[in-house]
Formats: sequence, structure tokens, C-alpha cells
Amino acid sequence: MLSKGAGPGHAFGVAQECEPGRLEKGKAVQTKLSLWRRQLGDVPESVWQHTELRILILADNGLTALSPKIGQLACLTTLDLGHNALTSLPDALGDLVELRDFLYLHGNCLSRLPETLGNLTRLRYLNVAENLLTTLPETVGRMTELIELRAQCNRLKELPHCIGHLKKLRELWLRGNALSVLPSTVNELRELRHLDLRENTFTQVPESLSSLPRLRQLDLRSNRINEVPDWVVQMPALEKLDLRWNTCTIPRRVLAGLENRGCIVLL
Repeated sequence: MLSKGAGPGHAFGVAQECEPGRLEKGKAVQTKLSLWRRQLGDVPESVWQHTELRILILADNGLTALSPKIGQLACLTTLDLGHNALTSLPDALGDLVELRDFLYLHGNCLSRLPETLGNLTRLRYLNVAENLLTTLPETVGRMTELIELRAQCNRLKELPHCIGHLKKLRELWLRGNALSVLPSTVNELRELRHLDLRENTFTQVPESLSSLPRLRQLDLRSNRINEVPDWVVQMPALEKLDLRWNTCTIPRRVLAGLENRGCIVLL
């Protein structure tokens, strides 16, 4: 994760934190700027002048607000705003249509995400974990290039039905929310490999998972599940089913069916 892997520099000067990229008209173009853990409080105005930036790291700075000028950095492919104190995001975030690698928003105080987030249709990794979100915007369904979505440790009570539009999604992390059901459209996530539903309020294994052909790991620890359905045995790719800290019983035929084909079941 960039917010952990990036290192602090020695001065607040933007130039000293930049890494040179390509040459343009005989001059080095700065493509990466790391201001990780600099105790900034606010983003220096000079940052918005670096419109050629591809990677911007502003993690661990105590930021409470983000200027709409972020939209001027239209070349960004990675943006790290993790572990700050942001309570809202400007609509201009949606202007970063070249953002395709990583968007880190985890560890803030966000209660909602802007609808314009859906404009980031090239983005492959989105982390909004450890916030105060009660829902995800419907426009997230337009982010069809997403491979990994992390939304753990929020206050989510439901997922939007448009989640099923994320056909390329391989990992979905939803631990520590208030989910009791999943939308039926989850069964359209045909590329999903890893699903983390720990520490929610599910009373049964969501039936929408029954037709996921590539799901390998299903984590249902610390829910309120009281039984395991027979169809779990028919999940063709399941390698690990974690049911610890529930009150469920699993029929012997189901347990035997899973273990006979090499699936690890933790009870």
C-alpha cells in the first residue's frame, strides 16, 4: 500500500519530493510527488501547479479538506489520501478520469462518497475502508474496470444493486459493517475470487453466492449464521470456507462433500 510504502522526505519543498519522469522540450517532467507523513494539515498550493503528475501521495498528513483544485491534476493515475481526517471529497475528484491504478481513501472520516466517483471508469483498485460510510453511491456501478474494492470497517447496511455491474471484480472486502443481506446482482460477479464478509450480521449464507464460478475464499467469521445450505458443496472453485464464531451447524454430508474435494472448512 502506498500510504505505508512511501517514505518521508527531508523538506517541505515540493521539488525535493518529486521524481523526474520523461523529458519534454528538453526539460524533466515531474511525474511523482510524495508528501507522505509530512504533518501538512493542508495541501500546499504549489502542488496544484504540477499538472503533469501521475502519482500523488498525500497520506498521513492530518488533512481535513481537499481542494477542488485536485481536478486540475488530470494526468493522475494513482492518488493516495489514506489516513487523514477528511470528512468530504470535492466533486472535482471525478475529473481525474485518467486515474486507473490506485485510489486510496481509507482511514478518513468520510460519511459519503461523491456521485462523481463513478466517472473514474478506468480505476482498478479502490480502497474506502475505515470510514463512516453507510452506503456506496449508485454510480460505483460505472467503475467497470475495478478488480479490487475494499470497503471494510464502515457502517454499510446494504450494497447498491449496481454492484453487479463490476464484472471484472476479483476481490471484495466488506468486513466490519452492518450487512445482513447481499443484493441478488452479486451473482453477476463471475470473476470474484475472494469475498470477506466477516463481522457483519448475516443469519444465512447469501444465496447469491451459489453461482459464482471462481470464488475461492469465503470468509463469514463472526456473523449470526445458524445453518449451512447444501448448495455450498456445488460451488466449483471454493477452497476455503471460514465459519468460525457463528452459531451454525453444518450437515455431515455438506462437510464431507467440501472436504472430499479439498476445501478447507473452519468451524
